Amino acid sequence: MARILAIDYGGKRTGLAVTDPLQIIATGLATIDSKELIAYLKKYFSTEQVELVIIGLPVNWDESDTHGTPLVKEAIKKIEKEFPQMPLKTVDERYTSKMAKDAMLQMGMKKKDRQVKGNVDIIAATIILQEYLQSFQ
Repeated sequence: MARILAIDYGGKRTGLAVTDPLQIIATGLATIDSKELIAYLKKYFSTEQVELVIIGLPVNWDESDTHGTPLVKEAIKKIEKEFPQMPLKTVDERYTSKMAKDAMLQMGMKKKDRQVKGNVDIIAATIILQEYLQSFQ
């Protein structure tokens, strides 16, 4: 089997998470500058088999767009243009950043490490992927 890659796209930083080849475990992969996403994906796809990309779509509790929704939709267009054969799905990413911050507290992460914003992005991507995997069990 091939991996599933999850993207938590943001205006400045993007968190990435990936499954193991058996698609059982979601693991944080990297936090990158959002401008580098396509280049990073090209390199990653050249070395790893990926069968699906999921990307978190930010929406408000009433299903309306957030300030981040247009950014994510633009990123989706770029990914689809650059990798037309790669299946891409959007998933609701509501509250994943808050869940990531809560998870860091529960893990006992030091305050200094919790303040590194890239840590939130990579954990949020992992949560998005884990929730996606659980929805099929």
